[in-house]
Amino acid sequence: MFTVRRGSKFIIRPLRRAVHVPYAREELEVPQGVSVSVEKIGLFDYKVAVKGPLGSIERVYRNVPVSISMSEGKIVLEVFGARKREYAILGTIKGELKNAFLGVTRGWRYKLKIIYTHFPMLVKVQGSQLTIENFLGRKSKIVLEIPKSVKVQLQGKEDIVVEGIDRDVVSQFAANIQRATELHGDEKPAPHGREGGLGVVDGIYVYGVEHVK
Repeated sequence: MFTVRRGSKFIIRPLRRAVHVPYAREELEVPQGVSVSVEKIGLFDYKVAVKGPLGSIERVYRNVPVSISMSEGKIVLEVFGARKREYAILGTIKGELKNAFLGVTRGWRYKLKIIYTHFPMLVKVQGSQLTIENFLGRKSKIVLEIPKSVKVQLQGKEDIVVEGIDRDVVSQFAANIQRATELHGDEKPAPHGREGGLGVVDGIYVYGVEHVK
């Protein structure tokens, strides 16, 4: 509060407070052997290309409240007027770019286990397709299209290995394999295989994540 004299009167007026604009900034060091280019393709749109020894990954961010730029060999992420939503988006972009760095330098590998009790499940990789046969003794086949950037290998009769440089694509395909053999309704796995259903545990499950290198 401050006092202003006007003629013979004194008027008390409140002080004007400075407007505080929340600001967030994150810097990502680009690893050795990795090159990054950032292109602004719209008012709030950016294209980030990450290239390394194992390949390249491109990310397009549209209508994001985060400014993405390069400065002295670092990726700079900035948010003005940041609130909870903006902080969350900033963290998501930061995490995706870190995964991209690891992907083009070390790669990603997801491991899945084939589990069956009564009906031997047969999994095949033929060209660009992964086929699951005899699931729960069913005659119908489950066919999944393998993304171009993903490599799938069978290790013995019980293990599937999914590899690639883009973690989003690799993890999504591993999840698709697991989801293809998920059971619902009365067939859903029950505690101890007794109450609440048939107690079926047959399926393909993700059990490990690691780097290729």
